[in-house]
Amino acid sequence: MSATTPPRPKQLDSPMLPKIFKYAGRAQVWVYKRTGGRIGGKWRIGAGFRKPVPTLLLEHRGRKSGTTYTTPLLYIADGDDIVIVASQGGLRHHPQWYHNLCAHPDAHIRIGRDRRAVHAVTADPDQRARLWPMLLDAYADFETYQSWTDREIPVVILHPRLS
Repeated sequence: MSATTPPRPKQLDSPMLPKIFKYAGRAQVWVYKRTGGRIGGKWRIGAGFRKPVPTLLLEHRGRKSGTTYTTPLLYIADGDDIVIVASQGGLRHHPQWYHNLCAHPDAHIRIGRDRRAVHAVTADPDQRARLWPMLLDAYADFETYQSWTDREIPVVILHPRLS
């Protein structure tokens, strides 16, 4: 952890935090869908306050339930691919959506009003090394989140697919 990295907040271990993420995410999805991403399509919290980050909606299938879930996530474009990060704010465990994508990598994303079919792949070490600086340039807080957890935060590449 560098001198500029804030210490890990004690609240990160609160059992309330996942519930807050869940309900805040649901509200963002609701607004995003109804406005075509005009509201909720940019992340303006933390490092995103000065440099807003584009947000997509990830539609993924539950690995156990088979239920379809929709999760708002920050992203960058890398050519035709879309890149997302399973940071979950530096929590100790990978987010559920990441486990779901590992089990069912075919998913859909919505960017604005555009819905696309994608196939998810966790970046290998070389891909992660190339993409991580680009992700930090888009949203510097990813570096802070990485410093707050012992797990390596997965970088996920969403490749376009036909339906």
